[in-house]
Amino acid sequence: MGSTPKDQVDNTPVTIPVAEGEDPWTVEELSEIREQLHEDVSAFEQKYMAAQAELTELLTEGSDMAGRDPADVGSTNFERDQEMSLVANAREMFEQGELALRLFDEGSYGVCESCGKAIGKARLQAFPRATMCVSCKQRRERRS
Repeated sequence: MGSTPKDQVDNTPVTIPVAEGEDPWTVEELSEIREQLHEDVSAFEQKYMAAQAELTELLTEGSDMAGRDPADVGSTNFERDQEMSLVANAREMFEQGELALRLFDEGSYGVCESCGKAIGKARLQAFPRATMCVSCKQRRERRS
């Protein structure tokens, strides 16, 4: 069900399960996935920091609402709420990337956090930060 190629980076065995009918992971594919995870973490960290800085600036400049037109106050509040949403989303993406990279390094990458089965090679190649198989993810989204 899984493969055990050697990771080119540190020469330690990496086992990532594959779904039934999928080919085992190659060293090149594992290297690509790990590199993509590193790139994702770096990019999402930058986006998170930028969004956080933007929100901080918005909160600092908009702290004195006395004497301002109600429309301006409403617009500022709307903009602040949007920035807060962007910060939360950027933080979530960053944390997903960090988690996936940590799971990869710990050797438990590719295992669904809900059911314990293989997430699937195709899913991980399309979405390297996935921590759930498609079935469990769909089930969770239906409950939300």
